[in-house]
Amino acid sequence: MAVNTENPGFCRSRLEELLKKRFFYCPSYEIYGGIGSFWFVYYGPPGMALEQNILNVWRKHFVYEENMLEIGTSIVTPHEVLETSGHVSKFRDWMCKDPSTGEVFRADHIIKEILLSRIKKRVESGLEGEKVEGGASGTKFDTLDESLSRIREYEDIISRIDGYDGEGLSRVIEEYDIRNPATNVRMEGPVGFNLMFATEIGPKGNMTGYLRPETAQGQFLNFNKLLEFNNGKMPFASVVVGKSFRNEISPRSGLLRMREFTMAEIEHYVDPLNKDHRRFNEVENVKMKFLTREIQMSGKEEVIEMKIGEAVARGILENTTLAYFLARIHLFLIRIGMNQEKLRFRQHMNNEMAHYASVCWDAELLTSYGWIECVGCADRAAYDLTVHSEKTKEKLVVRELLPKPMEVTEWVVNVDKKKIENLKFPSSLFTIEQVKKTISVREYIPNVIEPSFGIGRILYSLIEHSYWIRSDDVDRCVLSFPPIVAPVKCLLVPLSNNSAFDPIIDKLSFELRQLGISHKVDDSSAAIGRRYSRNDELGTPFGITVDFQTVNDGSLTLRERDTTRQIRASEKEILRVIKELSEGLISWDDVLKDFPIFNKQITDIPEITDLYIRE
Repeated sequence: MAVNTENPGFCRSRLEELLKKRFFYCPSYEIYGGIGSFWFVYYGPPGMALEQNILNVWRKHFVYEENMLEIGTSIVTPHEVLETSGHVSKFRDWMCKDPSTGEVFRADHIIKEILLSRIKKRVESGLEGEKVEGGASGTKFDTLDESLSRIREYEDIISRIDGYDGEGLSRVIEEYDIRNPATNVRMEGPVGFNLMFATEIGPKGNMTGYLRPETAQGQFLNFNKLLEFNNGKMPFASVVVGKSFRNEISPRSGLLRMREFTMAEIEHYVDPLNKDHRRFNEVENVKMKFLTREIQMSGKEEVIEMKIGEAVARGILENTTLAYFLARIHLFLIRIGMNQEKLRFRQHMNNEMAHYASVCWDAELLTSYGWIECVGCADRAAYDLTVHSEKTKEKLVVRELLPKPMEVTEWVVNVDKKKIENLKFPSSLFTIEQVKKTISVREYIPNVIEPSFGIGRILYSLIEHSYWIRSDDVDRCVLSFPPIVAPVKCLLVPLSNNSAFDPIIDKLSFELRQLGISHKVDDSSAAIGRRYSRNDELGTPFGITVDFQTVNDGSLTLRERDTTRQIRASEKEILRVIKELSEGLISWDDVLKDFPIFNKQITDIPEITDLYIRE
C-alpha cells in the first residue's frame, strides 16, 4: 500500500518544535543562556544515533566498497601548514557592517534576504502602485512592466550571488541600496573575513595554530605513508571523518551553517594522464539532474536531466573518475532517504571555486531554506601535494616502473660549480641545453578528486525530506527514515501492564540485542496508539506488540510506521523479518507478499490455559 508522505503544508516551526521535544538536538550551553543560539549544538540520543547510522551507511557505501584507507588526523593544525595550503590568505567570506550599530552580516546572505523580501512585497502588493523598495524613503514603481523587470533583476542577482567577489557585492549593495532591516541604515562595503579559529600552541603562546577548517590537509601530509601502505598502487583513496571548524560570520539555519560540524572527506589520488575510472560502467546509466555553469550564467535555474554517461559524452563532466563519484554520491543520498525530486548537482561558477579547485560540483538538496549544498565534489588537481612538496622539500610523488624504458627530451641547466665561489655570473658560468635520456621510472604528482560531505547538513535535509503529517490526524507527525538510518529500529510494546507480558518482553529485548537491532521498550500507561504515535515522531519504523494471544501461542504482531499495517507471525519469523528490514535487505512490500495483514488485536484477557514459555 503506497502512503502519501508529501507534505504540501510544511511548517518549519512545527518541525523544529518536534525536534526539540524529542531531543534530536539543542543549542549548546543552553542553561547558561546558550552561546549565540545554534552556533554550536548538542545532539540528543535520536540525533546522535541518526548521525552515526548515516555514517555507517556512508562507510559501507564508500570506504568498504572502494577499499579506501581511513585515518585519523589532528584537529589543531600549525600556521605554517595552512599558510602553505592557502587557507590563511584565501579561506574567507565577505562581511559587511551596519555603521550605526556595528552589527555584521555575511554580505551575500543579507543581499539575498533583502532582495527576496522585496520580491515578496511586490507580489503581495499586486506588482504595482505600492512603495515596496528599501531605502530611507522607498521607491514607487507605477507600472506593471517596471515591477516585473525589477523582479527579474533581483532573481538574476540571487541566482548568481554565490559567484560574486568583494567588488561585485559592493556594487550590488550600492546600486540596490542594501540596508539593515532593523535600522534602515545602508550597509558598508564588504571586507574579507578569514573563517579559521586561531589558537595558541604551547604554554608560551609563541606558536600559532588553527582548528582545522577541513580534514583534507592531514591526508595530503601523509600521502607518502598512505602510498607505501597501499604497496605503491595507484589509484587509491584516503578518508577522514571528524570535526572541522569555521568561524562563520553569521551562523544560522540550525544545522545548516555551524561553527563546529562533522565532515566526511575522501581524497582520491589519480594519475593526471589517466582519469578514467575502471568501475564507471557500473554507474553510467544513473540518471541525475545537472545545473551547469552555462545555465546559471543565463540567469536561470532549469536543470537538465540525463544519464551520467551522457554527461561525460557531452563534455559536461571532464572525466569518468569525477563522474563516477558524482553518481556514487547520488546513489548514497537516495539510499539514506533523500527525495530524488529535491536533489540536483550544481556546477560552481569560475569565480566561486575554492582556491585549490579546478572543477567543482555540489550535490544540493532542496529544503525550506532553499537549495542547500550538502556535498562538494572538487577536482583539486595537484595543488595541495605540489605546494606542500615545494615548502617542505619532501617529494609527494608516485614513482611508476615503466613497462619498458623510454627516451625523453628535457632542458637541463649545467652549472660550473667551481666558478660559483667568486660570486660573479659571467655567461660562461652555465649553459642551457636540450638533452635526451632514457628513463625506466616515471615520476609524477597525482591529481586529487575530493568528495566532501557535510554530515550535519545531510542530517537536517534528511529530517525535512522525511517529515510529514498524517492526513487523517493533523496532530500526528511522522519522520519516515529508512530503517537503515532510523535512530531506533523497533519499538517493543506490551498491550497493557499485565505481569504476564513481562518475561516475554524481557526475552524479546534480549533476542533483539543479540541480533544487534536497536530497540526501545515502551511499557508506559499511555494508550497503545499514543505510544506508537510518539515513536512515529522519532522515526521508529517498526513496532512489535505483545498481547494475550502472544501469551497463549507465542505469536507477535509487527507494525510498520508509514502504513500502520500489521502482520502476525511467530517470534522466530518476526525476528528474522525485523533483521532483514533493518539491514535494508527486504522492503515492507516484500513482507506483505509473505504474510497476510492482521487487523484484530486481542485486547481482552482470555482464559489462559497454557502459558507460552520460551526455551
